[in-house]
Amino acid sequence: MKAIKYILGAFVVALGLSSCVGDLDVTPIDPALNTADKALTTADDYFSLLAQCYAGFATSGANGPDGGCNISGIDGGFSQYYRGRYHLNGLTTDEAVCGWNDQTLQNFHSMKWTSTDVFVAAFYYRLFYQISACNEFLRQMDKAKIDLPDAAQWKAEARALRALCWFDAIDNYGNVPFADETSTVGSSLPERIERPQLFSYIESECLDLINGSDLPEIGEVEYGRASKGLPIMVLAKLYINAEVYIGTPKYQECADILAKLDGKYQLHDKYNELFLADNDRCTDEIIFPVVVDGENTMSYGVTNYLIFASTGGDMPVEEIGIASGWGGLRTTSTCYKKFSDADARKLFWTEGQNEEIEDISKFTDGIAFYKFKNVTSTGQPGKAKGFVDTDYPVFRYADALLMKAECELRGATGADGLKSFNMVRQRAGLPAVSSYTLDEVLDERARELFQEGWRRNDLIRFGKFTSADYVWDWKGGVKEGRGVSSHLNLFPIPSSDLNCNTNLVQNPGY
Repeated sequence: MKAIKYILGAFVVALGLSSCVGDLDVTPIDPALNTADKALTTADDYFSLLAQCYAGFATSGANGPDGGCNISGIDGGFSQYYRGRYHLNGLTTDEAVCGWNDQTLQNFHSMKWTSTDVFVAAFYYRLFYQISACNEFLRQMDKAKIDLPDAAQWKAEARALRALCWFDAIDNYGNVPFADETSTVGSSLPERIERPQLFSYIESECLDLINGSDLPEIGEVEYGRASKGLPIMVLAKLYINAEVYIGTPKYQECADILAKLDGKYQLHDKYNELFLADNDRCTDEIIFPVVVDGENTMSYGVTNYLIFASTGGDMPVEEIGIASGWGGLRTTSTCYKKFSDADARKLFWTEGQNEEIEDISKFTDGIAFYKFKNVTSTGQPGKAKGFVDTDYPVFRYADALLMKAECELRGATGADGLKSFNMVRQRAGLPAVSSYTLDEVLDERARELFQEGWRRNDLIRFGKFTSADYVWDWKGGVKEGRGVSSHLNLFPIPSSDLNCNTNLVQNPGY
């Protein structure tokens, strides 16, 4: 899956930040040269089209890290899926600040974004580009005129990847435009789907993928591709946040679906190895990764961004496996203080760094971190120092265990919450406890899942993202932190899409 042909270019035009999502469908770039009947003639061609559905999570486009980008109107690196998601879900929390003055980037930590924010729009369009790619793959598979023995499995994989995207849509934007593979290309603007209806759609898709599809069982597909573990985790995330999304708690349902992972995964014995250049070895814990390779899937996003952007000052670049850093990301004192010295997850660099952030633009203000590295578990550097080999773990079993612990405190039965909670703590070198609270679960999630993209989601579920009851350095744009308006729990629909799709309605407060 690391050597990828980009057949999808035959079907997809780049989405400009000033243009509509359209009907979330795709059209030929050059009908005379790149029609489906010319591009899709063998099973390998269809498999390459599926590969693009995966590659869209790792790259910005078909021609290198910043060339031929799928999203126009913004730097290719900024438009990458998981870099865009990090802007919205990491920089908005106590996990990170970024010192760069690129456009509106610093508005995320100060929680001052608007409906015209270029980064809000970039992730929105990237998200729906991915959905469009999966829709088009499914559409082309249904029209295939050659024998495809693995067709049912490939279609299930694309649906699982699409479900992951729809989860990010419901979580970040709430009420969004909707289309699937049955939608007719170019017929009309997409209708708006509200959170409760989108919730039901994602739930139905995941249940079918888990119970009634040809999606491979856990452990029965090559690393980097979707097994039933992926829709199980998407559905668990949907259920644990159901009270936020639809006003109805579904913690028992979350615990029940997570039970399907028991016996299939375990905690990897060494925490730090999950974030190194050979973390493709960690199939015991990693449920679904975005595969990154320094030679074949080069990108200025995903782990390349996390590693380079968090390296600067006096940090040891050779130990991290790169030649030099970009000097941008650090963590807040609020987050740093959650880690004890005994915690194996305390992967921070303090030399030359100030714990307090007086000036966000100054890299030495704020504690640096180096959880992700471009070196292997044996200390060898990645294949290249300009781009990393470290895969991004979207879902890990440790997350599932902490969700089980949370569900039990919220009323679910049969979750083995205390056992699950202690398994995570003990792997980190911390003592087991005899009881725990919801606030302790939230703090444990902050330590275990640091920089993995779940902090905003967790803080919203616990009622602390916008609240004055929990603040951090520069929350709300002031050094001591302050509460902000609760409408910021959702990002706005970009004004560019509202302007050309009258079916859409802006989220309240924007």
